[in-house]
Amino acid sequence: MERDWARKAVSAEEAVGLIQSGMNVFVHGAAATPTPLLKAMVGRNALEGVRLYHIHTAGETPFIEPGCEGRFFSISLFTGAALRKPIEEGRADFIPIFLSDIPALFQSGRIRLDVALLQLSPPDMHGLCTLGTSVDTAKAAADSATIIIAEINEQMPRTHGNTVVPFERIAAFLHTDRPLIEQYPEPETEVEARIGEIVAGLVEDGSTLQMGIGAIPDAALLRLREKRDLGIHSEMFSDRVVELFEAGAITNRFKSVHPNRIVTSFVSGTKKLFRFVHDNPLVEFHPCDRTNNTTLIRRNDKVVAINSCLQVDLTGQVCADSIGHRIYSGIGGQMDFIRGAALSRGGKPILALRSTAAGGKISRIVPELNPGGGVVTTRGHVHWVITEYGAVNLHGMTLRERGNALISIAHPDFRAGLAKALAAIRRFTVTGLG
Repeated sequence: MERDWARKAVSAEEAVGLIQSGMNVFVHGAAATPTPLLKAMVGRNALEGVRLYHIHTAGETPFIEPGCEGRFFSISLFTGAALRKPIEEGRADFIPIFLSDIPALFQSGRIRLDVALLQLSPPDMHGLCTLGTSVDTAKAAADSATIIIAEINEQMPRTHGNTVVPFERIAAFLHTDRPLIEQYPEPETEVEARIGEIVAGLVEDGSTLQMGIGAIPDAALLRLREKRDLGIHSEMFSDRVVELFEAGAITNRFKSVHPNRIVTSFVSGTKKLFRFVHDNPLVEFHPCDRTNNTTLIRRNDKVVAINSCLQVDLTGQVCADSIGHRIYSGIGGQMDFIRGAALSRGGKPILALRSTAAGGKISRIVPELNPGGGVVTTRGHVHWVITEYGAVNLHGMTLRERGNALISIAHPDFRAGLAKALAAIRRFTVTGLG
């Protein structure tokens, strides 16, 4: 397709002129957040009652600024830092849902989408744009929405897999040439380094990895450079995977599903990562109902799912989406991969967390979850739990054994209190405390 497509570009204000009051609008997320279109949309003062559906967005969130009440209402399917307070205050809302179930919400019409606001790579010679760094829920939104309004960004990577949006489907677009929003790895502490070492010790050569977001999965990846023939089948990945690939640790050659390919639904990281995925046939992006399909995940051997969480109770219930009633993130893909790894031959479902919070004042291993805390991984699904004090596998353990095991990896300052609480709840005697 010749470059004359760019002549059809309009201003951001003209593009969002297609949005009408009362519409349901999907917003592309993570590094693909179409910020110029969001700003222009909010600038249309006549709009009222517009509902915005999205997973976590990156950069500015003008639709939750003062004065937007009644005009725009944000509904997160997985939330980030910018939306936590608005959700807590009732100025926004949240849908608890597995990441793998979101595409069907749009495809079935249960959530009817009038508009999809997307950030796309430029069309190729065949007139095909791609969803770039975030296919996840966006492919279903692009296919389901009546109207597509796009930011076509010269710097959006062109990605392989099930990522295509035909240029002819776009009703209006803004043409930009701007850097994507970058997410840098969090600084590693001694605690995360220790947890990373323990997690890495469970990863065998030839394993297929899934990792969540944050310092703990990053710390584990940093310590896998000497492993061989690792594969990646994950809902997302970051710069650490690029480093592992460059070190020769990742080959994907023992995967059964998409062999010889890194598989993901979105990426979040720096320019290095964006350059790596651009026009790279060894990286395939697929919608999250495929990447997170338990039936597919289990077909790979030695699946190691590395996820973090906020709180674990003494029966093994895992809270990962909220701090009490306060929504912190979302269900995401944790359960999809915990279950998939458990069903994989030689698989290891891992949940890793710091033993304490609030500067060591609060134990993350607790007698019971905080009121309102969401059970993301049930005690029936949990296997490996890891803190800086060790690793325990709760699968097949009794309540008594689980309590003992979890207390053994709690921070020493809290073990006696946990033992007392467990004895009061279950009339158990806790043994072997250090």
